[in-house]
Amino acid sequence: MSASTSQAGRPAPAPAPATSGARRLWSSALGLLAAAGLAVGINLLADRLLARARLDLTEQHLYTLSEGTRQVLAGLKDPVTLRLFYSRRLGAAIPLYGAYADRVREMLQEYVALSNGKVRLELYDPEPFSELEDRAMALGLQGVPVDQSGEQVYFGLAGSNLVDDERAIPFLQPDRERFLEYDLTRLVYDLSNPARPVVGVMTPLPLNGDPRAMMLRDPQLGRPQVVMTQLRQFFAVKDVPLDAQVIEPDIQVLLVAHPQHLPEATQYAIDQFVMRGGKLFLLVDPHSESQASRPGPNGQPPADTVSSLDRLLHAWGVEAPSDKVVLDLRGAWRVRAGPGDRVQAVDYLAWYNLQGDSLNRDDVALAQLDQVTVASAGELRKRLGATIEFTPLLTSSPESEVVDAEKVRQQPNPVRLLADFHSGGERHVIAARLRGELASAFPDGPPAPPQGQERPKDLPAFLPRSAGPANIVVVNDTDILEDRFWVRVQDFFGQPVATPFSGNGPLIGNLVDTLAGSDALISLRSRGESLRPFTLVEDIRRNADAEYRQTEQQLTKKLEATEQRLRELRQGTPSGTGGERGQSVITPEQRQEIDQAREEIIATRRQLRAVQLELRRDIEGLETWLRLVNIALVPALLTLFAIGLAVVRARRRAAARS
Repeated sequence: MSASTSQAGRPAPAPAPATSGARRLWSSALGLLAAAGLAVGINLLADRLLARARLDLTEQHLYTLSEGTRQVLAGLKDPVTLRLFYSRRLGAAIPLYGAYADRVREMLQEYVALSNGKVRLELYDPEPFSELEDRAMALGLQGVPVDQSGEQVYFGLAGSNLVDDERAIPFLQPDRERFLEYDLTRLVYDLSNPARPVVGVMTPLPLNGDPRAMMLRDPQLGRPQVVMTQLRQFFAVKDVPLDAQVIEPDIQVLLVAHPQHLPEATQYAIDQFVMRGGKLFLLVDPHSESQASRPGPNGQPPADTVSSLDRLLHAWGVEAPSDKVVLDLRGAWRVRAGPGDRVQAVDYLAWYNLQGDSLNRDDVALAQLDQVTVASAGELRKRLGATIEFTPLLTSSPESEVVDAEKVRQQPNPVRLLADFHSGGERHVIAARLRGELASAFPDGPPAPPQGQERPKDLPAFLPRSAGPANIVVVNDTDILEDRFWVRVQDFFGQPVATPFSGNGPLIGNLVDTLAGSDALISLRSRGESLRPFTLVEDIRRNADAEYRQTEQQLTKKLEATEQRLRELRQGTPSGTGGERGQSVITPEQRQEIDQAREEIIATRRQLRAVQLELRRDIEGLETWLRLVNIALVPALLTLFAIGLAVVRARRRAAARS
């Protein structure tokens, strides 16, 4: 049987024509063209249909807007125009601002994408001495110089609504990046709700000035507290009587300061105000220094300086003991000692400044504050089993102790308090935010009206639970409102001039401001920062620099001593007689010491250079590895993946052929 015939006698298949290879080549080329066309088509389709699709892979989801912001944007009824003024020259001179400007621009574009056309964004690059610069200044933006020429650069945001109400962020600072979303959302919210929020104030304290000032022959007592003056600049403030049975519905934030012996009907009114969604700012106190420093009706300071609202707070899951005060050694005020004490001044542990880690800087109300002062403050605690969200705002330092309030009420002895002080090593919460759904403190409905009064006809229907998450701020200290603990007021040609030395006033204003916003705005919290420095590189640099400085100081002292010795040796041994000083002669021993000193100087300088070289070598080595990882690692992984995929496919083909 010939080779061209099979065992069955059939002829073998003819060899493939020469054109089969060309056909496969054309098929591959057409396949590549089809794949390219498909890729272009998919990109065009995705750009049209998936323009708003986002994938945030950052660790803290920096580019994902919070649910609160989405609610504010979804609730917009009228268009809002945002104008970002950013001088590119600022980014060229200071790259940090250039990176932050990209972050701001990208976040604003997210606002535009989620607002369904209600937010419009305009970008401007104002040149010096241009009409755009004049417009930026007219909108309240702040210009700053970047060099000696005096030309101003801008990086601010201005917004307006249909009725030409305007709001502005004069200058966007990178150090406030954690609160960028809050600031932007607040600006949009204010433009969509231009009316000033109404704040009700219920207090027996003379925050609006003591009406007995003329009778007491002290006109300064009749002056309102600076806190109230500042609140009236930004809010519509209403006084609420201490026996009110209903909180007016137009009040958005109710500030209750030092509630002493409030009638049940008034407590019920406060409770139902919170149940209906009102925001409560409550300040209680185990001992009011403000009351204790002012004469009562009988001419003597009142004995009762305590305030509490335990029925409401306990029902809401919080305890504010009115019989204890918190002493703090860190930040204690220096006061005059008693006349019988040898010391002239002593730390009064009941009055102290809260600084550093005692302020919750993750809360927008305290982010920019350096210090808050409290006096005879009490502590706050979350009750066991309570479900409410309890966020501390002000806490004492670990060098603090809780003692009976009687020790500070009647003729306190600062020296005795200091001598008896024993730090418990624990922090104690003085102010906190409360958020969550609450049950009414009056489960059986409204109480009977006070004797001799009738129940109001417009009494709202009883709510056993809050209509949504309640928002409350509680502070166990009312003296935070007192001028003397945070501001100095002086008379300047008939006008009072306030010079603050603590942040109490801004804190109160900020807390009311955050409460005056919507629930969505209150839910916003601080975010992460997009500017992520190489901490490892900085640690190496810092450690090496510390080592270098330490070595430098040692070697510098050695150099100074050596140079001093050189000066003495170069003077040599004086020649001549009769007490006359002749020409100095350098002996061979001194010459040898001079040579040794010079060698020590050279060796010292060599050691300094070696330390600097090691500093650069460690950093440059790490930077080289980082470049290799960033540049070569990803392509290498992709190459390995492609090779592995090719090997797998080749094995599958071989297995299929076999």
